Amino acid sequence: MDTVDELADLAALLADRTRAAFCVALLDGRAWTAGELAAHAGVAASTTSEHLGRLVAGGLLAERRQGRHRYVQLANQQVAQLIEDLLAHAKPAAPRSGLRAASASAAMARARTCYDHFAGRLGVGITDAMTAKGYLSRTDGFALTDTGFAWLTGPLGADGPRLRATRRPLSRPCLDWTERRTHLAGAAGAHVRQHFQAQDWVRRIGTTRAVQVTPTGATALRDLLGLDVADLG
Repeated sequence: MDTVDELADLAALLADRTRAAFCVALLDGRAWTAGELAAHAGVAASTTSEHLGRLVAGGLLAERRQGRHRYVQLANQQVAQLIEDLLAHAKPAAPRSGLRAASASAAMARARTCYDHFAGRLGVGITDAMTAKGYLSRTDGFALTDTGFAWLTGPLGADGPRLRATRRPLSRPCLDWTERRTHLAGAAGAHVRQHFQAQDWVRRIGTTRAVQVTPTGATALRDLLGLDVADLG
C-alpha cells in the first residue's frame, strides 16, 4: 500500500486551491518569494508559509534563501511536466467574465511559457512549422532530426555537445492544455525559448506567463520557419 499512500499524498498536495495556484504560477520557470505568491493567490503570509512548507516537503517545490528573502520554484522539469499534464487533462474552465480577465486568458492561449519552453498557439505553431521543415519527425515518436539538430546548432546557436550530453530528452512532446495538441519540450524546446527571448524576438507580458512576439520576432519566425504570426490569432 506504500505506493497507493504516496499517490494519495501527492494528490492531496495539489487538491488545495491555494497550493494549486502557487504551482501554476511557478510554471513560468522563475523563482518567486513567498510574498509574491501570497499576493498572486490573495492569501495571508502566514497561510502561504504553511502551504509552501508542505509543497517543499512533498518534493514539488525547491527553496533557496538569498539574504533575508526566501525563494521557491518548481523542484525540477519533471514537476513542471506533471502540472502541465494535469492541466491538459482537467475539464476546460468556463470562459472568464470581464474584459480584463478575457484579455488575459486570450493572451495566455495565444503565447506563453510552459516552465522553460513555449506553449499556446505559438508553441504549437513552432512545433508544426519545425515538423513541416523536416526538423522534427513525428512519424514514429517525437524526435529531432539531423536536419533539425543542424538548424538548432546553426541559426539558433545551440551548443551541440552540451545538448547531446544533457540527461533530459532532446525533444519531447508536451500536451498543450489550451490547444489540446502537442508542443515541443525537452532540451531543444528550452533552447528555442531561451534563444528567442535573448534575441528579443519574444517578450514577457507583465508578470504573467503570457508572452508576445515582437516585430523583429515576427520577421525571424517567418524567415526561419515560414510561420506567420498573424495565423496565431
